[in-house]
Amino acid sequence: MKVAMIEDDVELAEILSDYLKKYGIEVESFEDAFIAISAMRIKEYDALILDLTLPGMDGLEILKKIREFSDVPIIISSARSDLSDKVIGLELGADDYLPKPYDPKELEVRLKAITRRHVKPPKEPDLRIYKNRREIHFKGKPLHLTPAEFEVLSYLIEHANQAVDREELLYSCENLSENASEKTIDVIISRIRQKLGDDPKNPRYIVSVRGVGYKFVP
Repeated sequence: MKVAMIEDDVELAEILSDYLKKYGIEVESFEDAFIAISAMRIKEYDALILDLTLPGMDGLEILKKIREFSDVPIIISSARSDLSDKVIGLELGADDYLPKPYDPKELEVRLKAITRRHVKPPKEPDLRIYKNRREIHFKGKPLHLTPAEFEVLSYLIEHANQAVDREELLYSCENLSENASEKTIDVIISRIRQKLGDDPKNPRYIVSVRGVGYKFVP
């Protein structure tokens, strides 16, 4: 588990980090709220431990800003005993509130509990092949493909993240005429991209590989 901690008490942050490390919880600690928010935007964390009394920005304001772009589980860890802080924190999207002082063991248990609750189900792939029916579904709905388009797209999906040259695609397709050329593959790719809503200038799924051919990116 990788956890971020926004805490200006360096000694406490060190004690908690050392304790949690024994239980497989890696902590990245921040004293500065602005640096912490920037890190939260670009890195993946399993949870956040947030103090409320911080220099430069109040913890509740930090919570509000983080909730604008992230649903990471958040435990407020604060010495502030005002009930309104707890209520507002939970209303703003915190998952738990742990008043200081507390035993580090309790923090460990609560971290594991909130991360279990936040486990997300695996995402369904955008494209799924049904070979027996010779169908490819895109976001749950069947694509209307010609036999040649089905063969080209199937081949690319089965070789995901690999550059496949045009000649290889030609040989993999049984539904192309004898006169088909590498240019034919370009035309088929263009039609598939249209059906996927893929912008040819900035494609999401079928990427051109210069000097080679194409690559499917899941």
